[in-house]
Amino acid sequence: MPDSAGAGMPALSATPRNGAMSDVLATLPSQLQEHGGSPEDMTFLRDICGDASLQSLVKVHDKLKSYIKISPAPMLANSATLTDDLTEELQGQPTNSDVRELLTLLSKPHVKAVLSAHDSVAQKDFVPVLPPLPDDLDDDEESVKIIRLVKNKEPLGATIRRHEETGAIVVARIMRGGAADRSGLINVGDELKEVNGVRVDNKEPEEVIQILAQSQSAITFKIVPAFKDESQSKDTKIYLRTFFDYNPRGDVAIPCKEAGLPFLRGEVLQVVSQDDSMWWQAKRTEQSNMRAGLIPSKHYMERRLAARQPASPPIVQKSSKSRLLSTVEEGEESYACEDLKTEDPGYDGHGVYIAGLRRSFRLSRQSRKTSKLMYESKRSAEYDASEVSTYEEVLQYQHQPGDKYRVIVLVGPPGVGINELKRRLIASDPSLYSGTVPTTTRQKKSHEKDSKEYYFVSRHLFEADLHNNRFVEYGEFKGNLYGTSVDAIRSVVNAGKVCLLDVSPPAIKSIRTPEFKPFVIFVKPPSLERLRQTRGAAKSSGDKNPARNFTDEDFQEMLGTAARMEAQFGYLFDKTVVNDELAAAYRELRAAADSLERETMWVPLSWVLS
Repeated sequence: MPDSAGAGMPALSATPRNGAMSDVLATLPSQLQEHGGSPEDMTFLRDICGDASLQSLVKVHDKLKSYIKISPAPMLANSATLTDDLTEELQGQPTNSDVRELLTLLSKPHVKAVLSAHDSVAQKDFVPVLPPLPDDLDDDEESVKIIRLVKNKEPLGATIRRHEETGAIVVARIMRGGAADRSGLINVGDELKEVNGVRVDNKEPEEVIQILAQSQSAITFKIVPAFKDESQSKDTKIYLRTFFDYNPRGDVAIPCKEAGLPFLRGEVLQVVSQDDSMWWQAKRTEQSNMRAGLIPSKHYMERRLAARQPASPPIVQKSSKSRLLSTVEEGEESYACEDLKTEDPGYDGHGVYIAGLRRSFRLSRQSRKTSKLMYESKRSAEYDASEVSTYEEVLQYQHQPGDKYRVIVLVGPPGVGINELKRRLIASDPSLYSGTVPTTTRQKKSHEKDSKEYYFVSRHLFEADLHNNRFVEYGEFKGNLYGTSVDAIRSVVNAGKVCLLDVSPPAIKSIRTPEFKPFVIFVKPPSLERLRQTRGAAKSSGDKNPARNFTDEDFQEMLGTAARMEAQFGYLFDKTVVNDELAAAYRELRAAADSLERETMWVPLSWVLS
């Protein structure tokens, strides 16, 4: 029975007449024609089989096959020695034209190389033999090596410095992924003796750089290798989210500005080397094949930021006059929550109680001055341990079936429209999205139910929970305390829903834990002109709702508050939504909420390993 794999295919003769591949190619077109091949296929096949290059390769193949069958053995294994003897003998004899021609041929380097290769193959001696060391070698003489690198448009990826004690020019660092690193021939600590034949012992590093810059096609180094202690290698592969902007061009403390890696706040970098305690080497995660660049280490950057005095210019380190173009301001600005619109701060006017106790923007400035309401958030030991934030170690995380939903936190200035965005998202799917129930010390009204509109507790119990850090934020209004408790957030999450939380920015730190894994969305106002066009339309149309009648002073305050929030707490924001047009902002918010279940995202390392 024929094999199923060959069904429907012509049975071609696989055995050539003389056992040669050339015979197979010669008979292949005629055999295919007998089995009804199309004219186009036959023409194509003849062209291929008749190609001169293919024919030559086939003939070489056939010759080698025939030669292997003979199992040839070398006639002699010392042809090079025999040639030397012959040359010596011929030189002592009377010469004619034939002898002179033979001597000339035998003296050519390529003939000698062929004969040497023949002897190595005949003797099956394929291991190279190094020449013996000279007898008069000085024991104190330094060993050197010659390195030749082909130069292209890519930087060498190495820095040099003058050794403090010896004054020698040495390799200071090798940038991971650069040309020098990939060659594997140059190491940190190697001493440069010559560059392109020019001695550099008595030159400044800048002069050596100039020689390198003038090199055309290749660079030749003569170096004294340094002792390499493998046990001290600190190569790493960790991922950091940046909490500040950095431009190496404006930082005079960096060893080499050209080697610096600029980045913006919120980018994720892969740190590939921590050999230097002050300057790490990192790459952008989306460009893993690129040459690494220098960034200030976490400890070094925190030291520089902590040394900065309030209201001072950008960071200046006196010893090196280092300056960063983008910095983090010293200390934290306290944020006072605005007054509540009614006695029920958690009610949004649409039958939905908002967990974050969203404050109304529309109150007179006089009432803001006289109100006692001040929200505070509990302190977070993890973040308050350091007054400055530079980097955060992160890993990729994707929501898995059975995982609890991440808490969605909305922050933004009063009047920006967070209440309406939150209401729309809850209304789109009440079985999935939910706010939290606030806690209060005021008396329950006749139509209210405990744990529905509010959790009603005594002032003593509220203050006890407050003392035990069980509130994310709290405040007092008209003699009554209101707050958003951690237990209220936990109850929504444990019920299998997405908790929507509206808090002031300082409160983010207290819930930024592995349990809640918050996704923080900053709702930002549009430009002043757009605010006048959109929010001002209600006033011009005679809208009776005082909460929608804004003045230019209100708009300026909204924009100023947004700018302060973003400058101080922007490193905690995962996404920014500009509420220019409400419907578009809602669609963007809904898309971001949906992506939490599908997409892989960078989150703090502790959230994944806990």
